[in-house]
This record gives sequence, structure tokens and C-alpha cells, in this order.
Amino acid sequence: MSLSLEFLVATGIGWTTACGLYLMLRGRTFPVVLGLTLVGYAVNVFIFAMGRLWVAQPPIVSGGSVADPLPQALVLTAIVIGFATTGLVIEMALRSRHESGTDHVDGEEKP
Repeated sequence: MSLSLEFLVATGIGWTTACGLYLMLRGRTFPVVLGLTLVGYAVNVFIFAMGRLWVAQPPIVSGGSVADPLPQALVLTAIVIGFATTGLVIEMALRSRHESGTDHVDGEEKP
């Protein structure tokens, strides 16, 4: 039984998404931030994989098989937006911790 590259990439994206969703459902803010980051990484790899993975092909030429530059540009933009969003969420989590005195997502300490 041989595993294809597509199966391995899809499995990696699935596991990353599952781990991100698990962390997002935790009760504390730091795992939620990590979960959001993991889901963002999974979406970026998914977008990049949908543009087909070409090996040793130039991005732009006239004729022949070429790599599609659009998914690459979308992923680069998503990375920058992801960093900004992560910074905003971390700042909001720190502010919530400061005001409520706990790092639980709902602001209440569970017994």
C-alpha cells in the first residue's frame, strides 16, 4: 500500500484543523489563541494545496506547465492578516485577564 502525497497533505490539514478546533473549545484564553492560529495555518496550507503543487516549475512563463501565483499571493496575504489578528486577540485576552482577574474565556472560575 503506497500513500499518495495528496492523501498525506489532506491528512495533515485534517489533523491540524482537528487540533485547532479542540484547542478553541478549551476554557482558557491561551489554548483558544493557539487553536485559532492552528486553524489559520490549516486554511493557509489548504489554499496553497488547491493551487496544485508543482515541483521545479517557474511561476510565470509563456506556455507549458506553470505554477499558479494566485494561491501563493493569497497565502502571503493571509499570513500577514493572521499575524495582525493574533496580536489583536492576544491584546484582548490580556485586557480581559486584567479586568476580570482570570484567564477563563467566560470570565468565571470553574470549580
